[in-house]
Amino acid sequence: MKKISRRKFITLLTQSAGAAVVFQLLEACGIKPAAVPGTPTNTPFQTLSSGVDNGISIANAPGSTNTPLPSDTPAPTAEAATDTPSPAPGFAYLAVARGGDDPEALTRAAIAAIGGIGRFVPQGANVLIKPNICVPYKDYTYAATTNPWVVGALVKMCLEAGAAKVLVYDFPFGGPSTDAYADSGIADQVTAAGGQLEYVDYKKFIPTDLPNGQSLHSAAFYSEVINADVVINVPIAKTHSTTGLTLGMKNMMGVVLDRANAIHADIHRRIADLAVFIRPELTVVDAVRILTANGPVSASRSDALKLDTVIASADVVAADAYATKLFGWTDPNRLGYIKYGAAWGLGRSDLENLKISEISVG
Repeated sequence: MKKISRRKFITLLTQSAGAAVVFQLLEACGIKPAAVPGTPTNTPFQTLSSGVDNGISIANAPGSTNTPLPSDTPAPTAEAATDTPSPAPGFAYLAVARGGDDPEALTRAAIAAIGGIGRFVPQGANVLIKPNICVPYKDYTYAATTNPWVVGALVKMCLEAGAAKVLVYDFPFGGPSTDAYADSGIADQVTAAGGQLEYVDYKKFIPTDLPNGQSLHSAAFYSEVINADVVINVPIAKTHSTTGLTLGMKNMMGVVLDRANAIHADIHRRIADLAVFIRPELTVVDAVRILTANGPVSASRSDALKLDTVIASADVVAADAYATKLFGWTDPNRLGYIKYGAAWGLGRSDLENLKISEISVG
């Protein structure tokens, strides 16, 4: 049967009437119905107590990295990952570009190694790029927000591939989006690259039932994300006071409205639910700088570590799993939402079994 679009898939998925019939139809097409979206947290910053894993200071956050997951969570295996993205023939499943001092060159090299931007962005596509632009008053050197040149490079690449429109959107948890976009440096780079800035419009959050959710069963989603033909997820890798780390799966929390009430009680499962529902076509992890302590927003640039690294994959779980290595982690499944995402078939965390391209740039 003909492959359906993201927009059609989500429309069918969220129709509560006849949902069972829809799921049977999707399964017949070889598509595993998504599990639900979650909603992001909007809680005040907490003080991190420090832990050490392989010599790098990390968060010892409650309910996350050092807390056992519920016993009903199966360990991820390569065999269990039956609905994960397939690599482009002859290309890497995941790519890591390092070196130099040019975030655009890193971004282009990483995406080329997994098949090129045209693999993800068809001619005439409506593309939404979702960086982390969480607060105003912090430029990119604090490693709280996604690197502006990584975002700008993605805008350029999408337009080069023939995208009809490229929107850049996030829902900051502090201050107005206009200030956060400008102060991060992202507004300037998006405009220069020819993209459009989508500032938060509360009228565009649409209450949505999620009949196939594992933990969260409804949330208000930003309509531009739901309606996009292609979603490109561009998190920055950093520590977080609640979950331990914030990476690609958690970055999708910015597409829902009521983050504090909807997700915090079961944060790791609901982050995984969210990523399964939105299912970004491409994840590009910005590790040009990473935030090694006091995340998600630090008052000191000394907590930022410049690594000049970009990770790219069609598999958000794999991208996140690799990114944990940047913080000295030896087991990515310590991070609850990675373990859930892998166990539910969203992606793979068994990095040793994946074709990974390591690229030196500059």
